[in-house]
Amino acid sequence: MKILVVAPHPFYQERGTPIAVKLLVETLSGFGHEIDVLTFHEGENIDVKNVRLYRIAQPPFANNIPIGFSPKKLIADVYLTFYLAYLLSKNNYDVIHAVEESVFPAAFFNFFARKKLIYDMDSSMADQLIEKWKGLEKISKILNGFEHWAMKRSDVVLPVCRYLVDKVRRYDPNKKVFILEDIAFESNDRGKNEDIRKTMNTNKIVGMYVGNLVHYQGIDLLLEGVAKLNSDNFSLAIIGGKPEDIKKYKSMSERLKISENVHFLGPRPLSQLPFYLSQADILISPRIKGKNTPMKIYSYLASGKPVLATNIYSHTQVLNKENSFLVEPEPESLAKGLEKLIENEELRNRIGETGKQTAMENYSLESYKRKLRKVYDYVNSIV
Repeated sequence: MKILVVAPHPFYQERGTPIAVKLLVETLSGFGHEIDVLTFHEGENIDVKNVRLYRIAQPPFANNIPIGFSPKKLIADVYLTFYLAYLLSKNNYDVIHAVEESVFPAAFFNFFARKKLIYDMDSSMADQLIEKWKGLEKISKILNGFEHWAMKRSDVVLPVCRYLVDKVRRYDPNKKVFILEDIAFESNDRGKNEDIRKTMNTNKIVGMYVGNLVHYQGIDLLLEGVAKLNSDNFSLAIIGGKPEDIKKYKSMSERLKISENVHFLGPRPLSQLPFYLSQADILISPRIKGKNTPMKIYSYLASGKPVLATNIYSHTQVLNKENSFLVEPEPESLAKGLEKLIENEELRNRIGETGKQTAMENYSLESYKRKLRKVYDYVNSIV
């Protein structure tokens, strides 16, 4: 089939949704489909067979578009909407695969285009807006109504996690839904073979956090928990983050008097993620809010290392007391959880092995391919 993937974000960049979209188009290409990708002006080009990139013109005041909803993203979405109308008038697509908020203009134009429409629901836009601006709770019914309208106009909805599946079911129990989770990242790229223990100059138990340093990720909670540890046998490696965020949290670790045992390593290539995870003794996800499962959780599990995570729904859609160590999102609880894992190697090994089995059975590349093929087989069968 000829497929138009609408990706309303910088593409390609090594962060959540762009990573998922890259996997999507690579997999669809492998199935033999022809794919056009409409995306923002920012990001790296990708070289994938049967895939063409169309970028919007650079809008004014829309450089360095951040993660999540923002005025910059809204400006770029307007440009994307006009380009979408042009591509639909010019090309004869079989399927529009609309990611996140691009489903709204896609559903509108599809009144006229009459293509098969897939809503790739990587998050709930209504939830995102309300989380960012609490005052919008007053119009939550209106925001959710727009989302419901988009679902109704779609032939298939692809939620990325169980929470979103449940939300779709509340709107429309009869809607065709396929859950398409993110996957554990697989790579043999070891780059420069960096030994993080040498980089950190430590022979202690190493805890590791990987990801951006945005507030909702719980970095404040993590550092406060480390400050309450009753153990001298622990060093924390933090991989990722923008320079300004690293500077902020370095200052915090100094105030908490834990800077000797907290090491901000900065960004590392995504292609080397499994290699870095393999060097940790404990992998940590201290997220404090959110509904979607963090993408890194799947790679954490696949590493075979024990995962310590906060006991919030964002995590517990995938994690449980068998394949991870869950703690309440409070510094004291996080510290006690770390202490138990630091002191008990057998516990670490048992949790790590169970987590790895969970990932291999449910979140491998082959599992993803089977799920996506099932989706497109169904779409192809629609008359």
